[in-house]
Amino acid sequence: MSSEIPLSGPQQCKSESQRHQASLAELAGKLCRSYIDVPSTHHLGHCPLPNRQVIAEVIADLFEVLYPGFQRRDRLNFDNILNLVGDTFERLYETLSVQFSRAFCHGRRQDTHCTPERMDSLLEVGREKVLAFFALLPEIRRQLALDVEAAYVGDPACKGPEEFLICYPGLIAVTVYRLAHALLELNIPLIPRLMTEWAHSRTGIDIHPGAKIGHHFFIDHGTGVVIGETCEIGSWVKLYQGVTLGALSFPKDEHGMLERGTKRHPTLGDNVVVYANATILGGQTVIGSGSVIGSSVWLIHSVEENTTVMIEKPKLVVRSGDKPLA
Repeated sequence: MSSEIPLSGPQQCKSESQRHQASLAELAGKLCRSYIDVPSTHHLGHCPLPNRQVIAEVIADLFEVLYPGFQRRDRLNFDNILNLVGDTFERLYETLSVQFSRAFCHGRRQDTHCTPERMDSLLEVGREKVLAFFALLPEIRRQLALDVEAAYVGDPACKGPEEFLICYPGLIAVTVYRLAHALLELNIPLIPRLMTEWAHSRTGIDIHPGAKIGHHFFIDHGTGVVIGETCEIGSWVKLYQGVTLGALSFPKDEHGMLERGTKRHPTLGDNVVVYANATILGGQTVIGSGSVIGSSVWLIHSVEENTTVMIEKPKLVVRSGDKPLA
């Protein structure tokens, strides 16, 4: 007969807990070893990256000063607006300075690890960039006012600018794009893409911050719109849902690596309308001013000015059982 006494009650629970703890420690060790085996997917030992949650909060603060009275705070007037803007600028100055310096450090991490002295130097650069960005906000507001005008002019369902400002996802996407594009022009790494990807997840509209977009730009409905990095879009352009302005192919260098910085996405002239689910591809594809691209069109070549491109009307067949009704 065995002399062992079976565990029961609290003793058994304690034994199982110890076994589980040992298993968890072993599994944690395996995952940590993978950080050595697959180094491209961790950021250990380098300076901190820009924080996505912080950038989302920055966007909310910027919306507050770009569209005062339409966002979180109400009862604003010309007597207290200066206090709001001043307080927001002071908060964003410190926050963005840190986030910009982290972005700069990330851009240089292949060359050096960021020492405290290096981070202090990058923080000073970040502060200068924040001031330069704030100086651009009045012009960005002017551009956005033209985008709001285009929405009201271009959508009969829009009852007024107020409705567009508080209801339309296109406003969120275009506003974030214009802010991110300004930061890209100031040579801020990484953060512009973080901003437009936040807008993408919020609205379903994907605008690369590198695209160049003129005034009076309007995206109606918006879900599924994609605008690539090297797109050039003129003024008074309107896009509907599902439109893709993308790359036709990706050229490679002699080593088989993708070439970057080449013109891969189409150019749209002024007063172009692109209807739902149309796809326009290629860096050499130019849509002439005044043209209309119909729904579900697939286009990989240029069209002249004032051209209408559409798919020939399909034949509709309705059947009941095996017999066609029409």
